[in-house]
Amino acid sequence: MSVNDQSYIPLIEMDGVTKYYMMAREKTTVLHNVSLKVDHGEFLAIVGPSGSGKSTLMNIIGCLDTPSEGSYKLEGSEMNGQSDNKLTVMRNQKIGFIFQGYHLLPKLTALENCELPLIYRGLPGKLRKQLAKEALERVGLGNRLHHRQSELSGGQQQRVAIARALATNPPMLLADEPTGALDSKTGMEVLNMMEELNQTGQTIVLITHDMEVAQRARRTVVIRDGVLTELGRRNDDEAYARLVNGREERLIEQA
Repeated sequence: MSVNDQSYIPLIEMDGVTKYYMMAREKTTVLHNVSLKVDHGEFLAIVGPSGSGKSTLMNIIGCLDTPSEGSYKLEGSEMNGQSDNKLTVMRNQKIGFIFQGYHLLPKLTALENCELPLIYRGLPGKLRKQLAKEALERVGLGNRLHHRQSELSGGQQQRVAIARALATNPPMLLADEPTGALDSKTGMEVLNMMEELNQTGQTIVLITHDMEVAQRARRTVVIRDGVLTELGRRNDDEAYARLVNGREERLIEQA
């Protein structure tokens, strides 16, 4: 189905999203009138420094929070105003989370860690193991199924976390600083794998503070002081890098 088709529904569609908190009777606004559309199959990076609002935006995209104002639709379903139970169901069915700190359970094997979101879906044991095994094989860990966290390198632990996110076959992977705890070489290997997953059609939304990491995505937006700005899309790698770096420098100068 083409994105130009009138029946096409984007994976993510935000319109006028604002988020504020009341503190001591004063309103603190963290996101300002954010509008964003992400199509199926995109690899989007959301980049911004600490305190920019990117974590709040990630929480709304991940159905961990809801806007104070505006609309957020996930595959056409409005998330604003939904109950906690509804948001939990959407997280489990639509989103695979990848965290900087892996969030693996150390007493479980790689296979058992990957089974966890499938348990929450109520799938039978045999099917859970099959899907978890396939996900680990997909990230190159077919020979590490029964290894525990202490027996895996940092890069392998992050691969287990990615496999766990893939196991439910979600429409979107939401990755929060996925290379932040890794050395540069291992981080590049993880980014290479994420690019390969995107080339097979997997939608990825990557949250990062690092512009070099953001450049691995096919499209980049920057958030600063709660305001979202489109930086560009990557068609030619070198031209895209110049575009992103140049626009980021101008944004810094304007800040």
